[in-house]
Order: sequence, then C-alpha cells, then structure tokens
Amino acid sequence: METLDDAAGFLSERGMLTRTADSSLPSLFGACHEEPAAPGRGGFGDWPKTKWILSFRLGLTAGTVVTKLHRGKTLYLSERVARLFDPLCRQAITAADADEAALLRHLDLSGPATLKDLELELGWGRARLRRARPRLERSGALLGGGLVFEDAETWYLEPLRKWDLGNGSEGTDPYADVLVAGVRAAVVAPEAEVARWFSWRPPPGTIDRLVGEGRLKRPAPGWLASPS
Repeated sequence: METLDDAAGFLSERGMLTRTADSSLPSLFGACHEEPAAPGRGGFGDWPKTKWILSFRLGLTAGTVVTKLHRGKTLYLSERVARLFDPLCRQAITAADADEAALLRHLDLSGPATLKDLELELGWGRARLRRARPRLERSGALLGGGLVFEDAETWYLEPLRKWDLGNGSEGTDPYADVLVAGVRAAVVAPEAEVARWFSWRPPPGTIDRLVGEGRLKRPAPGWLASPS
C-alpha cells in the first residue's frame, strides 16, 4: 500500500479495517509493509515510518466511517458495512444513561463540537465529559474526536458528533450481519476470536446458526470462513 487511494480501495474491498494488526481482521498498517518508525519501542514507535499518516487521512475520504467499535480501538468502516452496524449503534443511543443522553441530545441539536466547546456549552467539567464519552464511543453512538493531520506537522482535533447514517439500515439481524461482514473481511479466522471482535458479544448460538444457514462455513475445526 503506497497511497491514500490504495488505502481507500482496500477499505472498500474488505469493508472494515483495524488500524494496527491485532486480530484476524485486516489492518491498515499491516497492509503498508513498511518498517516501523522506532522498532522495539512499542506504541507509536511500531507504526509505519512514513505511512502512519494514512491512518488519519483515510477518515477524511468519502464513504469512510471511523469508529471505536473494535472494543474501543479504531475500526474503519466502509459506508456499506457501517449500515450493518447501524441498528446496534442506535440501540446504544437508546440505552444511554442520563449524562450520555444529554451529550448526544446536545450534539443532535447543535451539531458537531470539540471537547472544549462542549465543556462550555454544557457547563460540564472535564471529568464529567470524560466519563460520558468512552462507552458511547465503544458502542458507536459517538464518533469523531480524533486527530486530523493536514500534513505531518499540522494537526487538529476532529469535533465529536452523534452517530447518524441518514436513512439507517433495514437489517433485522444486526449481530449476525456484522459477524458475517467481519469474517468476509478477514477471509478466514479462528472461531474463538470472532465473537470478541466488536464491542458487543453476539447472542449465544449466533455462529452455529450462521453456519447452519450457510452464511458462514467451517473449513476446518475451530476456523470460520465466508462461503463466497
């Protein structure tokens, strides 16, 4: 992977990407095939030496939705796959506690806002806002807030916004739909890993049901793959 167009094409093909390689899901940095910036130092040092900036610019491309649905870690979604997550993200909005609901309602009425703006507009202290934010991000109810790089040295923080994909999704089996999309993105994956990819656990028996319906297959004991 050399360019932003390459990254956008990879996301369009697979439907979802993690930032770093931490599971069977395809990762943006794993596809860069570039030496790390500071080998052995961990953290940012393990990021690609020059292509790390693609991870910030990819979120600005049309049709890309950047979430924290990978258990609080970055998960890039194509718009097509994001619509599969839509019913689950809307469930999270409905299940928000009082402070979370107040934050989402404010963003819904006033539009995207930075953390500093929200502190002023809501009259909240920083600690209260920090408490309300994490669960909403993990569940997809809240998007944004990450770094945006205009170039390697010029950056700003993206405003936070409420999840909203317009018409949403008509899917009636969202847990199954996102698992199928994840396995399709991974091509093949350990079965024990699949149910832990996202911020929600699928209902018991979901994977067995998908195999029985032919939406997933077991090419070998303990492994899952897409039938197509």
